[in-house]
Amino acid sequence: MSIIVGFVPTPAGEAALTAGIAEAKLRNEDLVIVNSAREGALVDKSVAPDNVLARAASRAAEAGVMATVIQPPYQHDLADEFLDVAREANASLIVIGLRHRTQVGKFILGSHAQRILMQADRPVLAVKADGAWEVPRSARP
Repeated sequence: MSIIVGFVPTPAGEAALTAGIAEAKLRNEDLVIVNSAREGALVDKSVAPDNVLARAASRAAEAGVMATVIQPPYQHDLADEFLDVAREANASLIVIGLRHRTQVGKFILGSHAQRILMQADRPVLAVKADGAWEVPRSARP
């Protein structure tokens, strides 16, 4: 089993990564860092550059957690693709980061995080990007 982290190069993504590393260490499980891009998109701000992904994997390794980075492209719906990856990896936990959005923003853009929370067939840990997540003492390197 493994812990799946939805990672984007944002404060919410960093919060999810921090929480995912801590959970993987506590559970003695591997970590799968998922960073997806819409297939065929020429520009996608959610795609992390290689050096950022390497740093994310390095952070896990420094904490004693084996990490794999994957960048599966998605065609139609990010939430569905992400949940498919979680099922394929037999994830024991999904970790996602949340950011504050207005009601209008949620209505117009939809919410991948909300769909993952509601449709996941396994536990989901959602963390805020405002620094509210603190690594438990037992998981600190």
